[in-house]
Amino acid sequence: MARRCVGAAVAGETTLAVAESLTAGLVCARLADVPGASGALRGGVVTYATDLKRALLDVPADLLRREGPVHPAVAAAMAEGARRLLGADVGVATTGVAGPGPADGHPAGTAFVAVAGSWGTRVVALHVPGDRAAVRAAVTREALLLLADALTTPPAPSVTAHETQRAEERTSSCAGRPGQDVGGRETAP
Repeated sequence: MARRCVGAAVAGETTLAVAESLTAGLVCARLADVPGASGALRGGVVTYATDLKRALLDVPADLLRREGPVHPAVAAAMAEGARRLLGADVGVATTGVAGPGPADGHPAGTAFVAVAGSWGTRVVALHVPGDRAAVRAAVTREALLLLADALTTPPAPSVTAHETQRAEERTSSCAGRPGQDVGGRETAP
């Protein structure tokens, strides 16, 4: 999936930026593992701490206070913030709870991934079973899938940083079950 992302970005002369929380650099590392990634990847920011989401990515303080760091609008703001901060055409972001237990009022395995571009921002909600490593791996995979899809067919926006709307939901597992986006269209995990 990372090869597909880099290939599509290079072919489209599109630059990429990554903002990560629970994946702590895994998405950026997967992209950078692909030969030729420097033709598209501008960089990444790991904002594991909530205050860094505000300070580095301009996630609105009132949003963080009201909803906490695990929220679709926070993921959207992170993707948009990475795009601005790193001067990229497309930003991708992850935020959520890897576990082993709940955090910020959400059970382990709750996560949001977002992709932002000139066409707007799209967010996917995830509910991932498994241990911490499994959750982080699944969220990384879903972020790359969302990015690859956006690079080949720019999506209709689902969430902006300044409003809270429904995010599409996917339940991720090893078998991979399809989810549904906010428009009701089937999506593949």
